[in-house]
Amino acid sequence: MTQEDMTREFYANIIDSVGDGVIVIDTEGRVALMNPAAEEITGLSRRQAQGNLFLTLFREVEILREMVEKTASSGMSISDHENIVIRKAKHLTPVSATTCPLMLASGEMTGTILMLRDLTSIRELEDAVRHADRLSTLGTLAAGLAHEIKNPLGGIKGAAQLLDLELPEGSELRDNVRIMVKEVERVNRIVEELLALASPRRLTLAPTNLHKVLGDIVTLQKRATEGRTISFQQQFDPSIPPILVDEALLTQLFLNLVKNAVEAVDNGGVVRITSRVISDYSMTQKGERRSRLVAVEVSDDGPGIPKEQLEQLFTPFFTTKAKGTGLGLAICQKIVSEHRGMIKVESAPGTGTTFTVMVPLIQ
Repeated sequence: MTQEDMTREFYANIIDSVGDGVIVIDTEGRVALMNPAAEEITGLSRRQAQGNLFLTLFREVEILREMVEKTASSGMSISDHENIVIRKAKHLTPVSATTCPLMLASGEMTGTILMLRDLTSIRELEDAVRHADRLSTLGTLAAGLAHEIKNPLGGIKGAAQLLDLELPEGSELRDNVRIMVKEVERVNRIVEELLALASPRRLTLAPTNLHKVLGDIVTLQKRATEGRTISFQQQFDPSIPPILVDEALLTQLFLNLVKNAVEAVDNGGVVRITSRVISDYSMTQKGERRSRLVAVEVSDDGPGIPKEQLEQLFTPFFTTKAKGTGLGLAICQKIVSEHRGMIKVESAPGTGTTFTVMVPLIQ
């Protein structure tokens, strides 16, 4: 192999290793090179793309075509970080794009370079921040209401208990009084959940075996569903070490998600819990080194959730359950936010539902 061949292979390896998509278009407008990241983002293989006209391959993405044409004709570099969406199969992928001229050392322009970056992860993080901001605002309002409600609730319950003592044994009115006390206690529980949602908590962080927490929850739910044909499947990544979290809050979080999955399948369904380390996301906080994330997925093969309901799932008081308060998932999101993580849901009618919780892999 000549020195020139070795240099060419070296640069080809660099381009193939880049995480962003790179497409090189020659002066005739044909794709000359495409790295694996570009294949993944666009859904096109190198074999499909190389030698074919870029304008034909991307005829549905007008903005990209215009950017490539303008750079090819003017030699200008152009960027767009907001308006480009690439359709891959049935999925829409938001991307940022930059086009720049490919120049020889002599200054001669020999083509155009298109660089693509998948923005899916960034958009999901932005959505998570917006949800957290909305939750914070609602939580502040809820805290004020909760404090105002608790005082009269205590008076109503006390008066009802005194009335119960005054009524003769066997009186039908005593049943009505007991219903009053029971309903007051139910409202009080809702108020307590509101206060838990609104008030900041000091996390008790300690190294925690995530898989032991999840395993205990599954064992508990298996006992609770005895007699029902519900199957629990677990697939845990054994390489995940103990992570620094509040074990009690994490237990509350995953117990809520697993119970929701059990309720979704009702009878004769499957609930899956999986864990893995993901590299698509990373979290950084000032003064800390970059941290990868641990993802835990809780999925079911139940009826799924319509799109219009998905957007409201984490909103306090929104519920699809007859006896639900609509605070469970809002509290789950708060717990995840307190751990500097994020939670997302994927679902559609007839396909089941998957909740994914991501928390920093801090040991």
